[in-house]
Amino acid sequence: MWFTNLLTSGGVGTTVLMLSVSIFAGLLLGKLKVKGISLGITWVLFVGIGLSACGIACNHDMLHVVKEFGLILFVTAVGLQVGPGFFASFKKGGLAMNLMAVVNVALGVGITVLIAKLASQELTDMAGVYTGAITNTPGLSAAQQAVGDLGMEGASERLAAGYAVAYPLAVVGMIVTCLLIRPKDLASEPTTVETAASATAAKNSSAKKGGVLLIPIFVIIALGLVLGSIPIPVGMKAPVKLGLAGGPLVVALIAGWLGVKKGWYGTDFTDGQGVHMLREVGIALFLAGVGLGAGEKFVETVQVHYMWVVYGVIITMVPPLLVAGFGRWVLKMNWYTLAGFIGGSHTDPPTLAFANNVAPEGCKLPNMGYATVYPLTMFLRIFTAQLLVLMA
Repeated sequence: MWFTNLLTSGGVGTTVLMLSVSIFAGLLLGKLKVKGISLGITWVLFVGIGLSACGIACNHDMLHVVKEFGLILFVTAVGLQVGPGFFASFKKGGLAMNLMAVVNVALGVGITVLIAKLASQELTDMAGVYTGAITNTPGLSAAQQAVGDLGMEGASERLAAGYAVAYPLAVVGMIVTCLLIRPKDLASEPTTVETAASATAAKNSSAKKGGVLLIPIFVIIALGLVLGSIPIPVGMKAPVKLGLAGGPLVVALIAGWLGVKKGWYGTDFTDGQGVHMLREVGIALFLAGVGLGAGEKFVETVQVHYMWVVYGVIITMVPPLLVAGFGRWVLKMNWYTLAGFIGGSHTDPPTLAFANNVAPEGCKLPNMGYATVYPLTMFLRIFTAQLLVLMA
């Protein structure tokens, strides 16, 4: 009896317990592989949805705080990790890949708007499907912040529902996209490339090993939140903002790049175990919070809006198939790099994990492709998710 009351009380203890179970069980399931393919930390979202769908009640105000704070920790860590080599990546190949990423984002937004018009769907609802289809959690947060600023009651929950419905197949869809453009003879694919960016990173990593000055993480977060709250007029019914995710990401990128450039610390700090753990804890908290918050009406949403799943698959797969296919067969780009590009252009860690699992030991091309387009893509996804809401 007491255990049943604990699960249905919706109190702080229940919420912390369910967050812990979602993360613990999700991480264990993430170790499972089918033919070398693993969904990794995405299982945390699925477990959270499952627990919530079973009727376990959580404190939604607390879930909101936890998921937003987790997201902030995640993007701050990512910014520190990719910051040192971000600007250098434009010197060789990075410009072309980032242009491809812009086209990929534009196609995704265009397809979303087209589906909304042809299928007579609310564009606000499709904004939620869009963020799930591109597995972009900061975009969801930005869209929810936009509907909150506009006073659209109930829209935030529908955004989360659309995200949760589209997300699962989006992870699978991007891995399938990688497989569709994979060469028949992968063994003949080059696995190394020398770039100015990698040479610079290696040099900076060895300089001042251990670091003399550690960036105060919460100073970055505080500055980022201030930056993220600044309204940017776009000539629509409300301004857009970098938001809770975009602001800290920008500040962390600059801090990571400038700190290494000035020699204040090496990349052994920005890409060290501490920052890596911060990133993983952050995304785990966010995914668990989203799952526990959206799972209550997940089955009902799928039953009523089953076409959202179909729309999500289209938004997920068509843009990267066109763009990455162009890169592979017209520009003759390396498959390992393109697999990383697909993950980075959808800000999707499981796709990167898949590419790294397929790549030979020591091959860093997937990581380079991912990191080269990730920051710009993140900004574009955050802005476009808000624009879809403002266009509704």
